[in-house]
Amino acid sequence: MSCEIEKTESRRFGTLYRIKHPSGLTILLSPMEGFKSSYALFGTAYGSVDTLIKTDRDGDFVKLPEGIAHYLEHKLFESEECSAFERYAKTGASANAFTAFDRTAYLFSCSDNFAESLEILLDFVTHPYFTAETVAKEQGIIGQEIRMYDDSADWRVLFNLLCALYSKNPVRIDIAGTQESISHITAELLYKCYDKFYNLHNMVLAVAGNVDVDEVIAVADKILKPAEPFFVERGSCDEPENVVQSYVEQHLPVSVPMFDIGFKGRAGTERENFIGSVLDEIFLNALFDDYSEAYRRMYDEGIINSTFGSEVFGGRDYIALMLSGESREPQRVCDIVRAEIENALENGLSAEAFECAQKSVYGRYLRATERAEGVATMLFNGYFPGVEPEELMDIAASATPKSVIERVRATYSAENYALSVIKP
Repeated sequence: MSCEIEKTESRRFGTLYRIKHPSGLTILLSPMEGFKSSYALFGTAYGSVDTLIKTDRDGDFVKLPEGIAHYLEHKLFESEECSAFERYAKTGASANAFTAFDRTAYLFSCSDNFAESLEILLDFVTHPYFTAETVAKEQGIIGQEIRMYDDSADWRVLFNLLCALYSKNPVRIDIAGTQESISHITAELLYKCYDKFYNLHNMVLAVAGNVDVDEVIAVADKILKPAEPFFVERGSCDEPENVVQSYVEQHLPVSVPMFDIGFKGRAGTERENFIGSVLDEIFLNALFDDYSEAYRRMYDEGIINSTFGSEVFGGRDYIALMLSGESREPQRVCDIVRAEIENALENGLSAEAFECAQKSVYGRYLRATERAEGVATMLFNGYFPGVEPEELMDIAASATPKSVIERVRATYSAENYALSVIKP
């Protein structure tokens, strides 16, 4: 069987290829003329929130231990002979991986030996090797990682906030799991989990930079075998709209109190959340970026410092506006933030603030198109929600003060919030 190749021309990204490989894998490819470096992401729509699932091979939903997606990511780098990192050392590529709430990805960047590095990536991800001994050893390693996170103020302020915002959604659970949950992970369970989520029909390879279509296909032909497709159904958590509690506090050894403020939104589909997050980001930037009136006022009063920032926290079935930083008066910061949001929802955004925010957000996307890593990441991130990178940039470019406010009004409320604080 031959590949199905769709070629499109983009005014911002140049030539883009979408390849359906006979194995079942979708390959997204952006050859970038004049680039010496290459970047590749190989991943699946599987993350820490996927703890209750069912396939057409299961009679009913199966409960998976918390942290198993992250555990699986760790173990895939190993083989009977040597680790993937040892193999990459011979090609000179820089490799890494990450487990997020609803994604797991394996990646590398290189300036030379691209085909060899890609072969390593496809090979180790599609050839799992688990034994009782290696799994038991990993429990100790990940257990240490969990203890480290438990002592990390940055980590705890975030997950304390998520527990305050969400009562049922598994996004509130630490990505690495708990000491108790990982104790239930076995080699057999890892293989079962791998089979459910690492099916090539449910994965994507995104490649950008100094890459050649025929070369990528040749490596895929060499390594990948046809997979039988099947459907994965995720269990519903029936998350209520309201937050669990509006304030949570913990004491850890920090020099200045740290805070996270979250505004829980009404989550739509994965695509709706992904597209909407562009408008949400413009809204946050307009109100709280370092050029905004509120930022300057709080900074001049000394209640925030340069650590203050904002982000949109969104995924498959969750969406929230978040602001974080350091302050000796976190409650006062929270009160000001809520007042600014309420005022904007009632009276709209000023033309000047909107224009600055829109240029900032669009400029960030535009800068990403100038790097192989940025392009590959945009291709990867947009694949599962079904959003093309060009479409994402069009949304940022065509946004208006009215469209931003209408989106935020329909999704968020200044009353549906939580404040997480870490104090000395």
